[in-house]
Amino acid sequence: MLEDIGPELRVLVVDDNPQNRELLSAFLEVAGCEVEEAAGGQAAIDRLIAGSEPVDVVVLDIMMPRVSGFQVLAALKHDPKARDIPVIIVTALNETSDVERSMDAGAADFLSKPVIQDELVARVCAQAAIRRAERDLAEVETLTRA
Repeated sequence: MLEDIGPELRVLVVDDNPQNRELLSAFLEVAGCEVEEAAGGQAAIDRLIAGSEPVDVVVLDIMMPRVSGFQVLAALKHDPKARDIPVIIVTALNETSDVERSMDAGAADFLSKPVIQDELVARVCAQAAIRRAERDLAEVETLTRA
């Protein structure tokens, strides 16, 4: 599946728990993704808004101290440079209201922990493919207007 969208898929994994970051990163690296990690919400905001290298997908925990995943999501959706990056929520929360709140806040997808490797990789690949298709469509629309 990853080969369908290219091996250079860049993913930012954001979680305050080092073991969770390590596990999610390992799942994605085995699948061929290039993975970066952020140890908290503010680090994620700094990386995504001020960082020079774009990422294709963000895997984001919700329950983090100081700056929550919802605050990260709000900051990204308000920044023109980062608003189109798909965000997959990966959290211990699992109520329907948690899913609804995440999607209302702008998340592209939602996974409850514990995460199954194949499901995580499939969803990351799907979001990356959607984003690339949207960019391709925008390019075509720009060319047809010219």
